[in-house]
Amino acid sequence: MWTDTHLHLDANEYAPDRELVTARARDRDVTRFVVPAVCRANFDTVQQLAHQTPGVFYCLGIHPMYVHNAQVEDLDALRSKVQECLNDPLFVGIGEIGLDGFEPNPDWTRQTLFFYAQLRLAREFDLPVVMHVRRSQDLILKGLRQFKPKSGIAHAFNGSFQQAEEFLKLNMCLGFGGACTFTRALQIRRLATELPLEALVLETDGPDIAPSWIAKERNAPEHLPRIAQVVAGLRGIDLPALSTATQANAIRVLPKLQP
Repeated sequence: MWTDTHLHLDANEYAPDRELVTARARDRDVTRFVVPAVCRANFDTVQQLAHQTPGVFYCLGIHPMYVHNAQVEDLDALRSKVQECLNDPLFVGIGEIGLDGFEPNPDWTRQTLFFYAQLRLAREFDLPVVMHVRRSQDLILKGLRQFKPKSGIAHAFNGSFQQAEEFLKLNMCLGFGGACTFTRALQIRRLATELPLEALVLETDGPDIAPSWIAKERNAPEHLPRIAQVVAGLRGIDLPALSTATQANAIRVLPKLQP
């Protein structure tokens, strides 16, 4: 059994065939899917998807690449929505939140305002966080040390071993997906190979970060078992061992995933 800890199921690319996407994945033993919100406009959407689609769980948050269009009032709306969903067994945490240093001239002040506000919210309600950490690992760590959310995932991790160790000290897991299937992705493959097994969770980021065998095509959770096979091969372990470990890791940092 596999859990896809990061899937943008509400993306426009999936609009016509969302049920087919998850059904094809379930046929390959991918049984759970975590779908994060990215902005106020899709808070209700991800909640509805989770309640309409078997195996889907959801997060609520404002993505750093969406904060340029967000309003401070959206944080109030997020807080209200989180309070509404606290007893929903399919609501697993605050996400997708974080910082992004890849885009030209990032507005760190605005990104940090939204990131810290959402970390504060996670701490207030004792919720995990699912984070976007692109070219921002040290700044993310600074926020985690300050606000100390209970647990979470650094999605699509591509930092150093030293940074990885700091995330682990803060009860975070690190997400690995399609990027580690490319032989040229030397650092990501080293991380996937050498980090403690309890550090890893698996993800697709579908429809993005496609694995090598579909190159720039649309990614989907049906590819997760083959991604897992690559990770298992890198580590020299069998697939059942990787499945058992990554499922346990996902449940540890996102406890509502517990069957």
